[in-house]
Amino acid sequence: MANQTVPDACAYCDEGEALDAFGIKIAELAASKVVLFKEQSHRGRVIVASKHHVSEIVDLDDGQRNAFLADVNHVARVLHDIFQPDKINYGAYGDGGHHLHFHLVPKYADDDFEWGSVFQMNPRRVYLEESEYRLMAEAIASRL
Repeated sequence: MANQTVPDACAYCDEGEALDAFGIKIAELAASKVVLFKEQSHRGRVIVASKHHVSEIVDLDDGQRNAFLADVNHVARVLHDIFQPDKINYGAYGDGGHHLHFHLVPKYADDDFEWGSVFQMNPRRVYLEESEYRLMAEAIASRL
């Protein structure tokens, strides 16, 4: 993170308890960190967070932006290969946490939960056993 001030509490920069509360870091790519989202109502949901602590995509220079979006694209391809979703929703929010990140949310037409609508940030419906997280994380990481 070149020449950027890191605030006291940034889950993606600190990678401590704040990140552990909702995710499991599974990989680092050229321009991003990949985090498995613990709430798995949508099987395979991950977060791709920029390695640069910026709030907006326009805060990245062209090279940084292109590398970040290439990482998002790469992760999406991996999710399609592994989980075979009918669609991936992409969410880039951050009203409260000002660190650029995309939620990649696989959606499945045969799952009535939220098919045809916007995904909930944290529906608190599906949590896995540690061994299930490990297997999912390993499957994703091995293809990145």
